[in-house]
Amino acid sequence: MDFDLSEEQSILKDALDRLLADRYGFEERRRHMASPEGWSPEMWSRYAEMGLMALPFAEEDGGLGGTPVEIMIVMEALGRALALEPYLPTVVLGGSFLRFGGSDDQRAELIPAVAEGALRLAFAQVERNSRHDLHHVETVAARDGAGFRISGRKSVVLHGDSAEKLFVTARTAGGARDEGGIGVFLVDAAADGVSVRGYPTQDGTRAAEVTFENVAIGSEDVFGDPEDGLRLVRRVVDAGIAALCAEAVGAMTAMHALTVDYLKVRKQFGVPIGQFQVLQHKAVDMFVAIEQARSMALYATMMADSDDEAERGRAMHAAKAGIGRGGRLVGENAIQLHGGVGMTMEYAVGHYFKRVTMIDATFGDADHHLRALAARGGLFAAA
Repeated sequence: MDFDLSEEQSILKDALDRLLADRYGFEERRRHMASPEGWSPEMWSRYAEMGLMALPFAEEDGGLGGTPVEIMIVMEALGRALALEPYLPTVVLGGSFLRFGGSDDQRAELIPAVAEGALRLAFAQVERNSRHDLHHVETVAARDGAGFRISGRKSVVLHGDSAEKLFVTARTAGGARDEGGIGVFLVDAAADGVSVRGYPTQDGTRAAEVTFENVAIGSEDVFGDPEDGLRLVRRVVDAGIAALCAEAVGAMTAMHALTVDYLKVRKQFGVPIGQFQVLQHKAVDMFVAIEQARSMALYATMMADSDDEAERGRAMHAAKAGIGRGGRLVGENAIQLHGGVGMTMEYAVGHYFKRVTMIDATFGDADHHLRALAARGGLFAAA
């Protein structure tokens, strides 16, 4: 199988790498993080000008007809730069809801706005008792004529404080842990009954607690079957996991590069510490973990658009578990090899480790996915 990038993909990669290298240094990131939005509207506009927002959408819907490979290229670059902008919740997660669950009218209305960078989306799914279970939904969507009224609370909504619209999972039937009776609804963040409390997360990005109090939803804002939306949610989350795996590889690569550079210039006993064999071995362990993670990210990317839910799910479990463990190894070694400076807020390597740790926790950590993969009989289940 040919894993080389096409000419168009190489052009995309080079252009984005140049933009981020020129405009997204560590000090610039710190300024963006301290801004009211917590990210850079200017960079968001530049992403839109480059066509990054339009990548995953079909040309007939106003997009560029990209594949998961293009999303992988973008997410890996954003991971290397520790970019703060809400690309994952808007383009990857929100875009997947539009692609896989939107009607013709919904796609025609929303995709052009997303592609232009004029509409930001978020996915409100996590609840206080849900842990990593997508089917644990206590938020209620009660029938109200042709529409619904939503009441409940969602936690850790990624970039929920800057989103204009929220994709919300809510229960239309059954108990809190039933897999049936779950619907997906698009809610205006400024609608009556919606309250949003934003806050910074430990890795410098943003999240929000969102409360819904008897929020009216029209029938035009229901995505898919309101009593069988879990299948759509799982497909969207699988696309998100593939993108997060690529972002983690970018962050791990940057940690390794920073560490190797540090080993070359930090001196002890009159020589660079990189001359000590035991430290060279640790750097090699980091490199091996990164290459293994890269392979798993490629596998997740290849499976991201698969219609086979069982095979796609096994692939995402395996990739998330492997990359979660690899990211921890790379991060711990990077901090240890940097010594005290690696723990400071003024140095980038600790911020990369924080981001990789948050990626591991998003949509289930390594242990969760390893258990889920074991329950399915492993990566290649017996016939």
